[in-house]
Amino acid sequence: MVSITEQDRQISEAIAEESSRLRNFIRKRVPHGTDVEDLLQEVFYELVRAHRLLMPVDTVSSWLFSVARNRITDLFRKRKPVLFSELAAGGEEGEQLDFEALLPSPEDGPEAVYLRAQLLEALQSAIASLPAEQREVFIANEMEGRSFKELAAETGVSINTLLSRKRYAVLALRRQLEAIHHGFTRK
Repeated sequence: MVSITEQDRQISEAIAEESSRLRNFIRKRVPHGTDVEDLLQEVFYELVRAHRLLMPVDTVSSWLFSVARNRITDLFRKRKPVLFSELAAGGEEGEQLDFEALLPSPEDGPEAVYLRAQLLEALQSAIASLPAEQREVFIANEMEGRSFKELAAETGVSINTLLSRKRYAVLALRRQLEAIHHGFTRK
């Protein structure tokens, strides 16, 4: 039987060895820094709990990353996806503005018309370049406002797979549109 002090030593060693790698692993998958630290603490709490309950953990490193993946999945399941339309600012009279309203207005002159055309073209091109499965999920969820539950029932694809496809689509769109964003913000 392992003593409490031996368990504490094993836990401390595991935390010291894996803390930085695990934090980076979580940081790459979770957008908010506070969530990263919370998830890291949850993973280490699970390690302590497993040791205290004498649950066998063969490979601590693999086990920690597996628990981290599960906690990340749980985090995204808890959160309601934020649609682009929900992020749009309200108008002067409280009405909801659509995507078009967030673009430069053509009435603001030739430069605004040019910027609007560039942004729309870049967005259309970026969406068109996505793999078909990612594009379909992104368009259905973000632009048509359809829920993942609805899409899963319709397509027979699991909600987790649909969430994953959308996540990859968003990451790809961010990468592609980042260059145009930086180009406009430097001017």
